[in-house]
Amino acid sequence: MEHHHHHHHHHVVPAEADGSVGIILTLSIVANLLFVVVEAVMGFVGNSLSLLSDAGHNLSDVFTLVLVAVAIKLAQAHPTERMTYGYRKSTILISLVNAIILLVAVGGIVIESIHKLMEPVAVDGAIVSITAGIGIVVNGATALLLMRRQQNDLNIRGAFLHMAADTLVSVGVVVSGIIISATGWTIIDPIVSLIIAAVILAGTWSLLAHSLRLSLDGIPEGISLSEVKTAIEADSRVREAHHLHVWAISTTENALTAHVVLESLDEMEDVKHQLKHRLSHLGITHSTIEVETPDAHCDEPQCD
Repeated sequence: MEHHHHHHHHHVVPAEADGSVGIILTLSIVANLLFVVVEAVMGFVGNSLSLLSDAGHNLSDVFTLVLVAVAIKLAQAHPTERMTYGYRKSTILISLVNAIILLVAVGGIVIESIHKLMEPVAVDGAIVSITAGIGIVVNGATALLLMRRQQNDLNIRGAFLHMAADTLVSVGVVVSGIIISATGWTIIDPIVSLIIAAVILAGTWSLLAHSLRLSLDGIPEGISLSEVKTAIEADSRVREAHHLHVWAISTTENALTAHVVLESLDEMEDVKHQLKHRLSHLGITHSTIEVETPDAHCDEPQCD
């Protein structure tokens, strides 16, 4: 009788179930791709490294948005005999790939910035400011569209972080363009590029750490094992809960296995039903609970 958990899913809407996310991602991909082309052309014309580095980073954001769209599609794939959870775990791998893409982009920006610091070149401040101003509009609008949906999905959060960081970065580039126009200090250009790299790195670090942890079946963010244990043992009919394991099936779904010692097996099904309902409110949508009596307590390795 392991069917109860289907009726008590956590009260969030996964990205794959939210139809508007697909439309938002498609619009964002098109808008950002057009902006990458404009920014790259203006970067070459204005001889600006901060524009070119930002264009490269924005291109990585387009890949991010495409990967997020792919992850949402894969999460909808039906389970098969070979893949009993479908392709939900791919959403975690994609968030890890996104974090790595960002780190590579940061490395490229840093190398090029150091080169420009050693050999400064003339930069057209007006072109830099105008182009980055367009970036504020494009990235800002994308970030706002993703903001409401980023709470419940690591991939959407990754895309939101990219876009929010890009908006701040574009603000920085506008400022550098104004300073260059007013003072002629072209050294500001690679300095802003290094600040851009630092901002991206800061935003990427938690995404990378979280993605890695989920890839290794670590406890998902926002879930406390002690809180889960307390919630299970709060039922007066439960004597003890042990061999607790919580992991992520995807970026939006979490699973649990647990051994629960009951005083009596008389109300076993009702206890399971109540526990699964309680766990669903803690963000655990798939629970497998093995019931034991006090005299059948299992400490063998296979019970893990």
